[in-house]
Amino acid sequence: MTQIAECSECGNTRGLFGECPHCGSSIPPLLAVDVVEFNIKQGNPSVEDAMDILADKIRDLQELGMKSIILIHGYGSSGEGGRIKRAIHEALESNHHADRVEEYFFGENVPYGSAAFHDLMKKRPGLKRYIRHFKTSNAGITVLLLGSKYRNA
Repeated sequence: MTQIAECSECGNTRGLFGECPHCGSSIPPLLAVDVVEFNIKQGNPSVEDAMDILADKIRDLQELGMKSIILIHGYGSSGEGGRIKRAIHEALESNHHADRVEEYFFGENVPYGSAAFHDLMKKRPGLKRYIRHFKTSNAGITVLLLGSKYRNA
């Protein structure tokens, strides 16, 4: 796994949230990347819990200075899309996260090589590390481009 953050005090690799396991510092870490992959399906949350988790993660990641989130929500086994995916799409389309999400791209709309794909890569070059998600129209992801944490200040 690529290093995502290092401790601001001791310099060791650490997670994005909580205290540094090496020195106990609670100062926010220094980011080594500006894109994070987040699997909202992990733990099999209900739709309501997934939406609460998403709102918290968007806020926390934006405050850390993260620029993009590759949100893995799955597509669902019914062939119509999963309930979490539909809820996320509806929330984004109704501007529910507009105060923090500058733009969003549904995976099925940015297949590798398309004009939308090239536009997205120009906006956020850090996404190139995640190119495997774009090899086909991936209806199981949504890319969130976060606005500046200082935009509303």
